[in-house]
Amino acid sequence: MRAGVVVAASPGVDELAVQAEELGLDSLWVIDSPLVHGDPFVALGLCAKATRRIKLGLGVTSPALRSAPAAASALASLNALAPGRIRCGVGTGNTARRTVGMPPTTAATLEKFTAALQDLCAGRSTEYREGDRVRDIQFLHSGAHVNTTDPIEFVVAALGPKAAAVAGRRSTGLISFGLLDPNAWRALHQARASDSPADSYLVTALHVLDEDEDPAGDAARDATGHLVLSLLAFAADVPRFADQLGPEERGAVQRLLDRRGTTPTASDRHLKLYPNYLGRISSQDRDLILPSLMNTLALVGTRDELPARIATLEQAGIDELLIQPVIDPPSEMAQLVELLS
Repeated sequence: MRAGVVVAASPGVDELAVQAEELGLDSLWVIDSPLVHGDPFVALGLCAKATRRIKLGLGVTSPALRSAPAAASALASLNALAPGRIRCGVGTGNTARRTVGMPPTTAATLEKFTAALQDLCAGRSTEYREGDRVRDIQFLHSGAHVNTTDPIEFVVAALGPKAAAVAGRRSTGLISFGLLDPNAWRALHQARASDSPADSYLVTALHVLDEDEDPAGDAARDATGHLVLSLLAFAADVPRFADQLGPEERGAVQRLLDRRGTTPTASDRHLKLYPNYLGRISSQDRDLILPSLMNTLALVGTRDELPARIATLEQAGIDELLIQPVIDPPSEMAQLVELLS
């Protein structure tokens, strides 16, 4: 199984990309969540100039964040800096939309957006619509400005069958966040239902336990807490999802709401639930990081235990394991490489 890393856009991301490349990682992805993190295209541009081999991914953008012409121009510009090394994740914007208090887009909109990006980034024309006005558009400049010759790899973000079916119809790969259930991955691949070869990417967190270390101790909670809090924030934002959780997990959701001083129906709840989203958690929130959710969303175990779990994911069709490190990225990346070697 290949290995990669997911990071937020911030100063020094290019140095991290160089370290990832030197470690032998296959890819580095930058989160696209406006108003939560820095701009991913700025970060990826720096990484493109600083590296030579590693693949560079956008993880993930959506039609609710960027128009197809703007996104395609940025992607093709990156492709000119790092020919053939660009990957683009696309999704309904579930996270990035909720952080601005808006719902995600539909699967149909996602499919049209993905098709437009594929066309434009390959130098083809595509249909562009604003209201009732429809026009064919394409890149009007060539040469060193953009690269529409070397292919860009597209992947659709999916947790369920609708998005997976979009990936199948558009012949893209799949990427999913915190989905460590092999059966769920088999269901996604079945829903994709395409003969076109494409890769699957799993985003998670990693904590390798020292000898006799508590798997629910502070170190493990700190390393995986950003994933757990992201799920709890989503549950706090979407009561119908919270209703599907167990009693202990629903209790954690309520404590999060109380601690942030908001409710599931408050119009400004996005301003309370999502600050520092997917960033290192504070020590005051460690009690919210339940072992049940840590085991569901992240890879926590000893050096002897984790390879078997990773092998099970590979058997379920995962081609590349991506971790989002928040404590000590160089060390966590090195641990991932060691586990997979």
